[in-house]
Amino acid sequence: MQNPTPKHFKPRRRFRWRVFLAWTFFLLLTVGGASAAYAYYTAKSSIDKTFSAAQGAKTTEISSTKPISILLMGTDTGALGRTDKGRTDTMMVVTINPKTKKSTMVSIPRDTLVKVAGTNDTEKINAAYTIGGATTAMKTVENLLNIPINYYVTINMGGLEKVVNEIGGIDVKVPFSWTDSHTHMSFKKGNAHLNGKQALAFARMRYEDPNGDYGRQKRQQQVIQQIVKKVTKSGNVSMYRKLLTLLSNNMKTNLSFSNMVSLAENDKDSVKKVKKSTLKGVGAYIDEQSFQVPTTSALQKTSNLLRKALNLSTESLNNFNTKENKLNTANGFDWNGNNPDYTVYDSTSSTSDSSNNTSTNDANTAPSGGQQPVVNSGY
Repeated sequence: MQNPTPKHFKPRRRFRWRVFLAWTFFLLLTVGGASAAYAYYTAKSSIDKTFSAAQGAKTTEISSTKPISILLMGTDTGALGRTDKGRTDTMMVVTINPKTKKSTMVSIPRDTLVKVAGTNDTEKINAAYTIGGATTAMKTVENLLNIPINYYVTINMGGLEKVVNEIGGIDVKVPFSWTDSHTHMSFKKGNAHLNGKQALAFARMRYEDPNGDYGRQKRQQQVIQQIVKKVTKSGNVSMYRKLLTLLSNNMKTNLSFSNMVSLAENDKDSVKKVKKSTLKGVGAYIDEQSFQVPTTSALQKTSNLLRKALNLSTESLNNFNTKENKLNTANGFDWNGNNPDYTVYDSTSSTSDSSNNTSTNDANTAPSGGQQPVVNSGY
């Protein structure tokens, strides 16, 4: 039985914006496409501000025939008062294939065990962005799943409040009554009109929802669908321009404006058929830290899914994770156990505290086979 969260682990208040981030991206394409048709130069000026190159990215031409991959990352800097850079609480790989007219969307849990690209640090994957920005995050995902990442989009969810206010609020259906223990805002079951601050609280609440993350994702989807509905229904060019300005202040990407126009023109049908998946892991501890450790079979299945979506042949994974999984299995790790301890045997690898960029590399007694396990510092 897999354990999604180790027992005794106290969940942090994070914005796990899986569906929310995806709909925000599709909103960007919708608004970007409309603005391209109605206000090209104004839109270009706004979107150009969001451009930030990623070194070594395997960018490819966006056309009506070639599939592409995009790493979507969501941070909650500025949302409800946060101003620190933070980590990427949402990471999602999206493939868009204009030839098959299909898209694939794979969420990567923020606590997934990885070796951060370009370092010897064993970390949770959400630290990759903090350590080395979008370039490092993209490369880390590439190494984990054996896929090329062509583009990235990083969205600061603090911009949601401004977007909702700009369009005059949204109408939603509150599924049940609750008072948020974090924001202290109250919501009554039934139809409601929300301003930006209320919409943000409505979309982010998790602990009072009997369905947990599943319930929150449905509310997030409702918020974004209502935004898209109101924006597209208005046909207001002035509103398009204002929304693009807001997005430009809350987003970074290596997609150029012409790339976005091409996406809107060539791939709009592809985002109508989206296959959703999640890289699943086993809840485990590494030196008292809670991680999600993806099994080799789960990694291979996800890699095959994404490579097929990108018209690439499947390949057997042979990376840091699969090697560590093999060593742990050989030394008795119980993949069906109750939050077992997992050991990192790569002696060149260490876990760092990303908040101060310090790391340790202490060793315990070697297991059978003579390889030294790495003891990881907490964060």
